[in-house]
Amino acid sequence: MYLPDVEVEKSEIIKRYRNLLRVWKPRAPADRISVKKAFKMALEAHKDMRRKSGEPYIYHPLSVATIAAGEIGLGTTSVICALLHDVVEDTEYTIEDIRGLFGDKVAAIIDGLTKIKGIFDQKSVSIGAENFKKILLTLSDDVRVILIKLADRLHNMRTLDALSHEKRVKISSETTYLYAPLAHRLGLHAIKSELEDLALKYTEPEVYETISRKLKETAKGRSRFVNKFIYPIKKALTLQGFRYTIQAREKSIAAIWLKMQKKEVPFEEVYDIFAIRIVIDSPVESEKSDCWKVYSAITDFYRPNMDRLRDWISIPKANGYEALHTTVMSHTGQWVEIQIRSKRMDEVAEKGYAAHWKYKESMHLNSRLDNWLDRIKEMIESPDSDALSFIDDVKGYFFLEEISVFTPQGELRTLPANSTVLDFAYAIHSELGDTCIGAKIDKKLAPINQKLKNGQQVEIITSRKQSPKEEWLSYVVTTRAKTNIKLAVRGEKKKFAKPGKEKLAKWFLQCGIEFTNETIRKFQASVNFNSFIDLYYAAYQDKIGFKDVKIFGTASFNTGWKTPGSGKTPGAKPRIGAGAGQTEKFPVLQGILIPEEGPQGQIRFDVAECCNPIPGDEVIGLMSTPESPLVLHRTNCSRIHELITVFNNKMVSINWTNRESITFLAEIKLLGLDKLGLINEITKIMSNELNLNIKSLRIEAINGITEGIISFYVHNTSNIDDAMNKIMGIDGITNVTRINKI
Repeated sequence: MYLPDVEVEKSEIIKRYRNLLRVWKPRAPADRISVKKAFKMALEAHKDMRRKSGEPYIYHPLSVATIAAGEIGLGTTSVICALLHDVVEDTEYTIEDIRGLFGDKVAAIIDGLTKIKGIFDQKSVSIGAENFKKILLTLSDDVRVILIKLADRLHNMRTLDALSHEKRVKISSETTYLYAPLAHRLGLHAIKSELEDLALKYTEPEVYETISRKLKETAKGRSRFVNKFIYPIKKALTLQGFRYTIQAREKSIAAIWLKMQKKEVPFEEVYDIFAIRIVIDSPVESEKSDCWKVYSAITDFYRPNMDRLRDWISIPKANGYEALHTTVMSHTGQWVEIQIRSKRMDEVAEKGYAAHWKYKESMHLNSRLDNWLDRIKEMIESPDSDALSFIDDVKGYFFLEEISVFTPQGELRTLPANSTVLDFAYAIHSELGDTCIGAKIDKKLAPINQKLKNGQQVEIITSRKQSPKEEWLSYVVTTRAKTNIKLAVRGEKKKFAKPGKEKLAKWFLQCGIEFTNETIRKFQASVNFNSFIDLYYAAYQDKIGFKDVKIFGTASFNTGWKTPGSGKTPGAKPRIGAGAGQTEKFPVLQGILIPEEGPQGQIRFDVAECCNPIPGDEVIGLMSTPESPLVLHRTNCSRIHELITVFNNKMVSINWTNRESITFLAEIKLLGLDKLGLINEITKIMSNELNLNIKSLRIEAINGITEGIISFYVHNTSNIDDAMNKIMGIDGITNVTRINKI
């Protein structure tokens, strides 16, 4: 418990202010005066305020300003804004007060920060598309708003212990889903990594602690290996006259965990836990050639993997990142990744957009970051207002790698990885996309959905008879293409919406259902259409009919609930029942926060396809609409950060009750050496020893290696653990893992 000591706190405030000045390094007396004035104003405004930890509130803006200056590299205006970022929101000071004392630019940035805070602090609504658009609009107006917000979020994450468990999980999920990707796109690698690590600490504490402990336990061995590995490289670079630094950088804990999940391997089998970083002090005009000279020196000693060579100097990443990456084989048989950069490249890599801006004018850079901001503006103008689709589109641009392709005239175009011929066509011109029927890729014919690769030359083939179709949406990944296709398709649907509406009204009348906007909305949700126009168009095409309306009327007005599984909910599928011929039953879910409008006791639910929760798993329920069943997700679901962020107010905490009469489908994957009688051993364990009902058993042996997947029914996670432990005990089996997605 924090115990205030006024004198100690005063001393600490002065100490933190001096530390801010030290990392900021003011160049002009006028700047120092302005920052001091901002500090005094913040100190006065927050004098009676304390954080949840009990500490003086002024600690927070001082820390945010220090992060903005020292870890992001922002200047005087940003430091002032960081010191004052909560003043308008939390005190009696107004934007006009700020404007009068510090000018229009400071006032505009603080106004943007205040609006963002208001968006994220809303209790009753999820973040949603419109609110997220407001956040992104501030990015296009002045990127410093987002940079300061990232500094604010980083300090909040560093001091999250004072909050309740529920708030820590929500904030951490939001950080993982939105803030870390945003930091990545703005080139703030160090901040992105720390945000992900801190979020993992609160969402997966056991995982975080385990990996952290193992990193510490293996640190001395890595240090000995690195020193021996870099010795000949240092000797060669010194002889060639390079000024340089060499250091080994560990992967973040979150990155290691992601690799373990992706590869389905334990910590001990993650070979690239660290990378060697070589930073050379080289003038801008020769830094590219110097980096290649360093590469040449390295490959004199170690054999490179040519498939792992990445030249991000010739074509930098969209976030401004520049470097040469190579992976070489050490003399002990271990692959080692090496990153080669200049000092300028290193500063841009660590401090991102702020560092890039510092060099932009002097180097006359055509920033791909600026191009990315233009793309964001395009997304904001998209007609699609669905929260999930909009946020997913934008977020996809945060992490997607990029490819570079050429027009027939030799013009270079940059697109997200997995872009197709159709994406390329729309990137050039909307009319070219609308009439595209194919392409010539490197002089060879290709369809419109052909994925493009780096370095290809693409010539679009068109026809005036061609027009956009709804299935095209599955062919494209860029927002520009999706927007143009949706606009064209929507225009086509509007032509037939009126006769479709008339058909639907007739069916409603026949079923005795009042044809109002409210009943149409409920019916739209039950048959899973995004808009009234889509619904009316489906009625016109007879994709829905009188039977669907009749089922809706019966379910809605007799029980107040849809028939379980009758409507789609995000990531959901009908729950596996107890077996053929048995009546479907629903367990009682003891929720911490069962919604008042929802039914009590016997709760109708679906399990999410993405994580397949089973009794014993920690779960969260999503109630997308009052009419839809509860959708259960595991708390470690791959989509949980997204769901908590977007559907915050619709999430409920759930506890399972013990119902041995109900079974759930589970799957496990096994790997091992092929041997005679393996299937017999497995079935004996599952059926005779554990009394578990196997649905399917798929075993394949190739070149002496056996891989298999077992589907079986369980009552809870204990059944899965027992099965995995028993099978792992079979001679020759090397690995058994649970499959989350069924």
